[in-house]
Amino acid sequence: MGRAAARRPRRRRAGPAAALVLLLLLPLLAAESALRLTYTGDPAPGTRTRHRDALWLGHAWVDGRRTGADVEALARRLRGTGVRDLYVHSGPLEHDGTLPASAYPRARWLVSALHRELPGVRVQAWLGDELAGEGPDGMRLDRAATRAAVVASARGILAAGFAGTHFDLEPLHSGDPDYLSLLDDLRALTRSRHALLSVAAHQIDPLPALHSLWGATTGHPKWWSQAYFGQVARRVDQIAVMSYDTMQPLQSLYGGYVAQQTSLALEATPASTDLLMGLPFYHEDRFGHRARAETVPAAVRGVRLGLSRTDRDRARFGVALYVDFAATEADWRAYRDGWTG
Repeated sequence: MGRAAARRPRRRRAGPAAALVLLLLLPLLAAESALRLTYTGDPAPGTRTRHRDALWLGHAWVDGRRTGADVEALARRLRGTGVRDLYVHSGPLEHDGTLPASAYPRARWLVSALHRELPGVRVQAWLGDELAGEGPDGMRLDRAATRAAVVASARGILAAGFAGTHFDLEPLHSGDPDYLSLLDDLRALTRSRHALLSVAAHQIDPLPALHSLWGATTGHPKWWSQAYFGQVARRVDQIAVMSYDTMQPLQSLYGGYVAQQTSLALEATPASTDLLMGLPFYHEDRFGHRARAETVPAAVRGVRLGLSRTDRDRARFGVALYVDFAATEADWRAYRDGWTG
């Protein structure tokens, strides 16, 4: 070997760390490529509103900050759209499951005013709380007394004139049996009162058992299994997928993700349950959510593509708009043009 060859630097072999990074990146790149492909094509004709859409409304509607003029403006906004259900924030629940009536002092006025302006609308009480599954504080559904208190709170809110109860309890881990038990008890109550039971649901595993892997590495299993999603859906009248905060960086990837979530949810939801896919009517930039990527046009197109490929004629289907106080004119226009037009 000559001197020139001797001076040549040796190539370093890729170590175990580089191999591990590559092992993790390859499935991610493959999954993102699949989402981009899922976003291609044209939605089928007729995949637009079934007039079963919903809108989440903030707490100002029941605590005295909103007026009759606000109700009239909201009614003008909603006429001619597909919105049938309004989820009005009326909590939050206390960690022990109780809910003081002082949390929703103007509920009866609001329900009457909305029925006067929008006779066909259904006004549901949106109730939620943080669960204690990932920290010391929060609601503990494993306590029978807490679940009984939640049912009692629902009984009280229905007495205020609401047509139903809409629950958003987070973070809710896939497979939680106590949540299913709570839904069984709530369903018995709502059926006896001829009222609705609806829930906000986590997204479904985009890859098999991803919730388990993600939970083991981060302590926060973001997704539900498709089987657990189906167990929840069979216990309620409506299930609204929170199909935002998806960690997608581009509109095309987010739209493909929504199309995939729509297909997975359609497969798991019985025909007797209303399935609604969430639309992001808010504009924050934080971990898990990029406003430039998670747009209403991308979400609507994704919903229509998923519906087209999986169950285009499904009647009990809609979108849910989150949330009224953060929505822009562009959001409303994209919803009308893309979904109700």
